[in-house]
Amino acid sequence: MTLKPKLYGLVGFPIKHSLSPYIHNAALSALKIKARYKLFELQPDQLEHFLGNLKQRNICGFNVTIPYKEKILPYLNIRSPGVREIKAANTVIVTKEGKLKGFNTDFLGFSRHLKELKVHPGKAALIGAGGAARAVCFALGKMNTKEVCIYDIDAYKSLGIVSQFKNLFSQTKFSAVARIEEFNLADKDLLINATSVGIRPEDPCLVGSQQMHKGLFVYDLIYNPAETKLLGQAKIAGAGFSNGLGMLLYQGVLAFGHFTGKKAPVEIMRSALEKACLPAGREARKL
Repeated sequence: MTLKPKLYGLVGFPIKHSLSPYIHNAALSALKIKARYKLFELQPDQLEHFLGNLKQRNICGFNVTIPYKEKILPYLNIRSPGVREIKAANTVIVTKEGKLKGFNTDFLGFSRHLKELKVHPGKAALIGAGGAARAVCFALGKMNTKEVCIYDIDAYKSLGIVSQFKNLFSQTKFSAVARIEEFNLADKDLLINATSVGIRPEDPCLVGSQQMHKGLFVYDLIYNPAETKLLGQAKIAGAGFSNGLGMLLYQGVLAFGHFTGKKAPVEIMRSALEKACLPAGREARKL
């Protein structure tokens, strides 16, 4: 009898833009693991049914993205220390007993990419207060960032993050603002977009070049499109900037380890990502 191949994937909505299948399937193929990674685009009312049918579909693990990084928590039987502290999960494995164990590899992926970029934030401004923003705040706290100022369209969410992390990282001053204009970016050296605003062509640009300066580094967690309107404004301002491709790679490397129990082939995953994110016929740039 032929065993069904193991399934892994990404749960979220919308996720058609995701490049995660490229990096994970390249790694699975390189290590000759009989499994595949696919997209599970779910509407909110489909999540519970999906989680109840994992065993039948031989789904052994999955990544979690917007809008489910926080909503997945009640379904987890086991939470890693990172998940307990961040209160968001982006990686879930299904144990042999059918239990769901959650991890957060986002904060480590973000930290590793910032280190690679040689960005050492002193004062940061963060747009967004969802699951990804929580991971970013945790990473910035771990990096001993002096200040983290947060804006979200839902003021209760930004205030909630401030309350969550101010005691966890006493050396970092967490605060919330009611408007992006209150960030005082002239005093900041890092601006981060942790929302989905910028994925769609019709999305507005949240911060203009006139609010930026050359000493500012602008980091957009969005990686597709490769250059969002926000990053375009950073370029005009002469500021440093990066999309979230590096974070995607490094969180994926860690997630792959949780899924398979094997060391991820980082360079193979990097190469697959470089090829996937550029139009056909163009030479892949190095991440």
